Amino acid sequence: MKGSTHLAIGVAIGAAAAVYYPFSAMNAAVYVAVAGVSALSADLDGPSILSSKLSKLSKLIYSLIQGGGWLLVGAVAYLYAADQYFNMKLAIFSVAVVLAGLFAGRGTIRNALVTAVGCGMMYAGFMANMTWLIGFGLFVGIAPWLKHRGMTHTVWAVIAWGAIGLGLERELQLEGLMRIAVLGYLSHLIADTLTPSGVKWFYPLFKKSIKLR
Repeated sequence: MKGSTHLAIGVAIGAAAAVYYPFSAMNAAVYVAVAGVSALSADLDGPSILSSKLSKLSKLIYSLIQGGGWLLVGAVAYLYAADQYFNMKLAIFSVAVVLAGLFAGRGTIRNALVTAVGCGMMYAGFMANMTWLIGFGLFVGIAPWLKHRGMTHTVWAVIAWGAIGLGLERELQLEGLMRIAVLGYLSHLIADTLTPSGVKWFYPLFKKSIKLR
């Protein structure tokens, strides 16, 4: 299912929560933001709305690595042809850069960028003594390396997300924030269950996809 659809469902959940709980503009904004992010976070295990900007950056970095590697190879070849000078260190480095461009791929670079963001969140959480932010950063850092519709699309991920939401609720002292986070995350899994691929809700204990058509 498209990320825009997941986001729309999450925003609807947040808007409903803003009406249900005591209303203020700030509270409503927090409810909608938490529900929206929660509805999208399960797809951090692949290209998604949340990582779209980093995907564009990863393409640029990938192109720079490839182009830079071949430029270095050309420089080594030129130095040898012009002056019969062979710089072994430069040659090894240029080959390493070329190989990194060939084998890493844009997806790996994007994953590394997302993980870097997660590590930044964890560091901020440690500095500010915010356990929920450390957990959120850990989730963001690990998710990109997992199989798509794998662990992030399970009841275990919902439980972990609920723990993060509970920490945020206690931090902001805002009633119902954990429920909204869980409902937003669950909405993603339920929506994907309606697709032909379904969702492995209890993976890895039960590896069969559950589908509702």
